[in-house]
Amino acid sequence: MKKFDKERVLLAVAGPVIALAVAFVLSAIVLIASGKNPVEPFALMFEQAGFSDIQVLIVNQASMYYIAALAVAIGFRMNLFNIGVDGQYQLAAMIAAIVGAHANLPAFLQIPLLLLTAVLTGAFWSGIAGVLKVTRGVSEVVATIMLNAIATSVIGYLWLPDVFGVKIGNNNTTGEMHESGWIPGIDMGAAGEIYGLVILAVLLGIGYWVVLNRTRFGFDLRASGASESAAAASGVDPKRMVLTAMLISGGLAGLAGLPILLGDTHTYSLNFPTGIGFLGIGIALLGRNSPVGIAFAALLWAWLDKASPELDFHGYDKEIAVIMQGLIVLSVVVSYEAVREWGLRRQQRRVGAELAAGHVLGADNNTTKEVAGR
Repeated sequence: MKKFDKERVLLAVAGPVIALAVAFVLSAIVLIASGKNPVEPFALMFEQAGFSDIQVLIVNQASMYYIAALAVAIGFRMNLFNIGVDGQYQLAAMIAAIVGAHANLPAFLQIPLLLLTAVLTGAFWSGIAGVLKVTRGVSEVVATIMLNAIATSVIGYLWLPDVFGVKIGNNNTTGEMHESGWIPGIDMGAAGEIYGLVILAVLLGIGYWVVLNRTRFGFDLRASGASESAAAASGVDPKRMVLTAMLISGGLAGLAGLPILLGDTHTYSLNFPTGIGFLGIGIALLGRNSPVGIAFAALLWAWLDKASPELDFHGYDKEIAVIMQGLIVLSVVVSYEAVREWGLRRQQRRVGAELAAGHVLGADNNTTKEVAGR
């Protein structure tokens, strides 16, 4: 491997490693400040990761985190901050659940219909922010935050009994979906079932990498994110790329809730997971928008979620996992900036050394010519 490639790998790995190390140290300091053992909670959570049922829960949860983080990462590649992933996936899951409860097609038609419904719903919701940005210059951050609030209100309206809501006790639901829309899981015996749509998450990760690194569209997307003016000079329409990126981001976000919807709950209710879109932001940051890095970050986040309940049984607050997630996000921002500055300094030193070497070589050549001329 070339020296330059080794340096790139080192820079890519250094940020996450430093961020995790700092987050663990800061979490330990918080535990010490509260009079608790700073090591035992982590040992307990690592122990939980060895149990097969916890592993299944981690993989299932990570599949949703992974899809949400991919949706965020697409926006990051265009320098767009899609904070609306949370509203997009929740609204998409609800609309898909409503369609699944009222349409009863054969499975080979029903499942694609539900997937398409979720994608189109998420894309439509994010597309509103995209249109506002390219036509009126509205910040996508502000627009998506407002759309999250509107999505919550729309969901509340759709839950009304005289609309699409089905009241079960004190729980608002959309009614159970027809079985033709259920996706069977991967049976792991006593450990439970892995969601069938975990495979979809893997395929989306592969597709994300291929599109960004092996297609003209991916090049245009990355170029537009790096410099809109330079991309425009090369014939790329920045507004079209912004709108396209927002639509793709929202479409991916719409799929984030489907692993649990089609593989477990089969209805959208008050118990449906929330906050996945916001967690996707931290996961995308930790994974540096790389499909492999995001996968490891999603598994880490899922492990913190699923292993932390054990802390309650040993006198520790499970919220230590939440504190750690927040510290990871903070550490990511600081460590990546530090690594970036370090990388820039190394590049500057290398360029300086090369220029100096070229100057010396040029001087030697001139001396040789002078001697030859004599």
